[in-house]
Amino acid sequence: MLPSSPQAVLLVDGYNVIGSWSSLEKTRDHHGLAAARQELVETLINYSAFTDYKTDIVFDAQHQNRGSHSEALTKHLSVSYTDFGQTADSFIEKFCASFRFRQNHPRQRLIVVTSDRAQQLTVVGYGAEWMSSQQFASDVEFMASRARRQHRPKKQSRSRFLFNSLDEKSQQRLAQWRRDVR
Repeated sequence: MLPSSPQAVLLVDGYNVIGSWSSLEKTRDHHGLAAARQELVETLINYSAFTDYKTDIVFDAQHQNRGSHSEALTKHLSVSYTDFGQTADSFIEKFCASFRFRQNHPRQRLIVVTSDRAQQLTVVGYGAEWMSSQQFASDVEFMASRARRQHRPKKQSRSRFLFNSLDEKSQQRLAQWRRDVR
């Protein structure tokens, strides 16, 4: 059986999201940009696994003297750093332009997360979906609460007796059966 492909490819403009989410802005201001990047990565590892999205967070290395590189952190998430002098916007545009031609699943969705208005128009022009950083923050929080609900342990019984863990209607039915047997 062939491995299933992810539901969508999610391309995230990392610094745009850091500048848009208040929690990441606070981390950046108090602990530095590297800490904010790490917090974003950790948040999106969980989100990507839960949604089954293939996520790539793009950070530009525009003002750093190093070449582009990408590292896969999990099967769902990778982080890409652009070439020296290249912006995340140009990286995202190139990715969108080539996405439809190089993919094996022509109906797979490509979603770009950025609040940059010019970038929004460009990626939509390439056929990708667009999501603002603020809308993405809401979606990430919604998925996190949904995951917590799904993985919450079931309520513990009030006592060691099975009878007490049943709902009221079932308890009444059992009590009736007990009376009928005597």
